[in-house]
Amino acid sequence: MISNQIMKSIDEQILRATKEIVVKFIELGRLSPTNIHESFRDIYHTIDKTVKEQTVEAESSDAKRE
Repeated sequence: MISNQIMKSIDEQILRATKEIVVKFIELGRLSPTNIHESFRDIYHTIDKTVKEQTVEAESSDAKRE
């Protein structure tokens, strides 16, 4: 099982990655500051889902090896 400290670190990294992606999209003109709220949430949830699915898969793979 993943500890709370590791999950907190993962959540912080997801938030940081989301921020970097949103900033890059704004710089490239692909995202307008007027619609950041919805876009930020969508990007965050996509990254969160992807990372946590990978974490669960890695844990189950590790458990099978033991």
